[in-house]
Amino acid sequence: MFTNLSAGALGLSLDHPAAIDKAAEHGYGGVSPDLGHLRSLDSAAAVAEHGAAVRECGLEWGMAGLPIGLDAPAEEFRAQLVELPGALALLNGAGIGRVGTWLRPMHDELDHRQNWRLHLGRLALVAEILADAGMRLGLEYIGPKTFWSTERFPFIHSLRETRELIAETGASNVGLILDSYHWYTAGESAADLEGLTDADIVSVDINDARADRERDEQQDLDRRLPFDTGVIDLEGFLGAVHAAGYTGPVLVEPFMKELADKPVDEVLTDIAARLDRAVSAR
Repeated sequence: MFTNLSAGALGLSLDHPAAIDKAAEHGYGGVSPDLGHLRSLDSAAAVAEHGAAVRECGLEWGMAGLPIGLDAPAEEFRAQLVELPGALALLNGAGIGRVGTWLRPMHDELDHRQNWRLHLGRLALVAEILADAGMRLGLEYIGPKTFWSTERFPFIHSLRETRELIAETGASNVGLILDSYHWYTAGESAADLEGLTDADIVSVDINDARADRERDEQQDLDRRLPFDTGVIDLEGFLGAVHAAGYTGPVLVEPFMKELADKPVDEVLTDIAARLDRAVSAR
């Protein structure tokens, strides 16, 4: 696995070229792509040159966001689906092979079965388009009860259900975005991660949780930096990820607004050290 800088996930206002420079300067192994930046380039050759420049900096590409909402209204989903091949061509042209999205863990109108059928059909379709482009799709389940319990019908919010959905698609290019925060808030342990392989994992996020809240009281957008509180068993989590033989990006996504008030280089040095500890943990 490799350390990955996602400036957006840290809440830092770095544009994409600056994020690339900072990632190289601070010794990160990779950087998250920016589809918007790729769209601003004026040719396929410029996109390819951009990808080559990132590799020349000694960086790998992390995961891009999937530019389509799996639970979007039908008309919006169809419009996004039409645009998807063009977006994938840009990502592919830059050498990016991973995209990801999150699963909204509740719905006010669709019950679990109806929502499952909606996601299953759409996922199978999107996965096929991605496979034709040689790309992998990561799915992230959202664990906090304070989030999935806020609407009438809870939906997928655990590793087991996410794996079941992926299995039902029959797609070999769909895997997991594993986030230690969601793993913890879902009440899961290292044993739940046993048997996973590199083919099952598309990206990994590491975070810690507040020490003054019980598990079911944790808020999705109020996290702590990895290794800060020890509430989350990061050693167990990372040990399982290592045991899976995972080779992809590892990043931090803490949703801590105060990071944006600190000097950028101070934040990036701190996050790099935490990620280095994570990728070297056994």
